[in-house]
Formats: sequence, structure tokens, C-alpha cells
Amino acid sequence: MSGTIQKNEYPKASGALVFSAVLTYISLLAIMMSFCAPYWIESYSETNSEFKNMGLWEYCFKQFTYPYYQLMRKFDGCHNIFGQEFYVIREYLVPGWLMAVQTFVTIAFLLTIIGMVTLSLELIRWPLKTVLRYEWIMTRISFICNSVSSLCLFLGVAIFGGCAYRRDWLMYPKFNCLSWAYALAVAAFMILGLTSYVLHREAVKSYEARSEAKNLVMQMEMQEPGNQPSSRNFSRSPTGYI
Repeated sequence: MSGTIQKNEYPKASGALVFSAVLTYISLLAIMMSFCAPYWIESYSETNSEFKNMGLWEYCFKQFTYPYYQLMRKFDGCHNIFGQEFYVIREYLVPGWLMAVQTFVTIAFLLTIIGMVTLSLELIRWPLKTVLRYEWIMTRISFICNSVSSLCLFLGVAIFGGCAYRRDWLMYPKFNCLSWAYALAVAAFMILGLTSYVLHREAVKSYEARSEAKNLVMQMEMQEPGNQPSSRNFSRSPTGYI
């Protein structure tokens, strides 16, 4: 068997790593949809409630009148919570606990993106020598990102689920129900938790095999044209090299 390393003979990504990347990608899609969709909670259609639905960043009303607003203005349609339409009732729409939910979900979204990018680099083996040399570190980074993301999502959905029916928030809370965007966030934190477990085991295996990976990178570097030993032979004479 030749001692040289031919093209495509380097170790490919393991099945566990591919499985983790697929689950992370699914989780990222779920978080993105949950992050953007205004359907964390909605009213039952048969109630004809003035409140229709809401998400982390948007509310939808139909001729809603806020009882503590002196001008008795009616709010209608779907608008961003930071837009001009809901400026006068923003404190009512975005209580402290909802800000905490927004923060946790945003952190989870960003960390999942980082974990997905890191896993993608491991899968495509680019840059090759860096991935082979530091694969266990990259896998550990993905594990940390997914673990923290799963924890943040858990805290977000737990806080939202526990506070969504408070009487000091939306009026007539019994007319409302948690919707599909909230369910996506719940599913995402569960999938990320499973992915974190798989990545942890994969990181341990990569750490144990780091010496072999380092030796492989050294062989690859020695075979590069610039690192080939010179073919010229030098002989030593009493007066120096000739």
C-alpha cells in the first residue's frame, strides 16, 4: 500500500455528524418559521374576538379598543410591535416576560445558525486541513451552540406558555389558544436536545482520534510541492560544501 495520501482518501464525515447536521437544519427551519410567524397564540374563530393572533414581533387585531387609552382609538390589522401603529399601547403589548421570550428565542436562532455553519464546514471538509486538525473542537462548538439554543428555546416556550393566559395581558384569555408557531418552537428545542446528545458523543470520539488526524495532516503537508525534499545531493569537504 502506498504511503502517500491520494485525493479523496481523507476521512469523510461520520454518519452521526451527518445525522446531527440534518436535525440541526430541520431545527433551524422550525425556529426561523416560529421566529417570524405571528401565530404563537390566536383566538378561536367562533368567538369573534377583537384580538386575532400574535407572534414575537407582530399583533393582529380587528377593531380593537384598548380600554385604558383615553382617545378610544380602534386598532385594526396586522402590524409590527415596533411600528408607529402600536406605539401608544406598546407597553401593554410587550410586557417584561414577553421581552424575555423574544431574547431567548433570538439567542437560540443565532446560535443555531452558528452551529449549522460549523457543521456544514465539517461535512464539506473545508478548509480540509483545518477541519481534520480541529474537527473535535468544531464538533464541540456545534454541541455547545445546539445545547444552549435548546435551553434558550425551552425557557422561551416555558415562559410564554406560563404567561400567555394572564389576565393583565390579552383580554378574554379563555378565548385564545396556543398556535402552530409556538408548537414549532417546542419541537425545535426537543430536536436540538437530541442533536446535542449525538454531537457530544461525536466530539468525544473525535477527541480520542485527534492524534491520527494530526499525523494525517502532517503527511498531507509533506506531500505538498513546496515541502518536497530537494533532489540535489551535497557532499562535505574540509573547506566547505562543493
